[in-house]
Amino acid sequence: MEPNELKRIIQAIIYVADEPVTVDQLREVFPEVAIEALMPALEEAGAEFNQAQSALEIRAIAGGYRMSTRPEYHEWIRAYLKTKPSARLSLAALETLSVVAYKQPVTVPEILAIRGVKSTAAIKTLLEKKLITPRGRKHVVGRPMLYGTSKEFLVHFGLNDLNDLPTLEEFEELTKEKDEG
Repeated sequence: MEPNELKRIIQAIIYVADEPVTVDQLREVFPEVAIEALMPALEEAGAEFNQAQSALEIRAIAGGYRMSTRPEYHEWIRAYLKTKPSARLSLAALETLSVVAYKQPVTVPEILAIRGVKSTAAIKTLLEKKLITPRGRKHVVGRPMLYGTSKEFLVHFGLNDLNDLPTLEEFEELTKEKDEG
C-alpha cells in the first residue's frame, strides 16, 4: 500500500471512531503493513492533518488517537452546546474527582481526610458517569475500596495519560491568571 494512501485511511478511521484509535487496532486493520511502516504513517497522518490549521486536530488521548476540536475554540463550542445539566458535575464531585486523579488509588476515608467532608454521594455520581472505577481493596483493617480514574476520565478531559494533568504549581499559576484576567 502506498504511504500517502495509508495516511489518508488512518485519518478516515480516526474520524469515524467513537473511541481513541489504538496502534493495536490499526495493526488489526492493516495486518500486511509492518509496524515499522505503520507508526511513521500514523505520526505523519496526525502531523499533516494538524498542519492544516483547521478547527480540528488529531491528538494522542487515552492511549490512542482521536480527532477533536482545538482547545482555543472550546469556549465557543461550550456556549453553542450549552452543556446539558446531566453532563455537569457538582463542586463536591469535581473536588472528589481531583483528589482521586492526583492521589489514586485512594479510599473514601482518605478522600474524607483531604476534603474534610463525606464524599459518598460524589463517589456514586463519579462511578455512574464512569469517570472513576474501583481498583481493588486496600490491605488494611476493613479492606476499604480503592478508586482511580478511568479511561473515560482521560477521554472526557482530553488527556493522553495522567502525566498530562497540570502540576499543583501549574494549577496555581492558571488560577492566578484567571483571577487577574
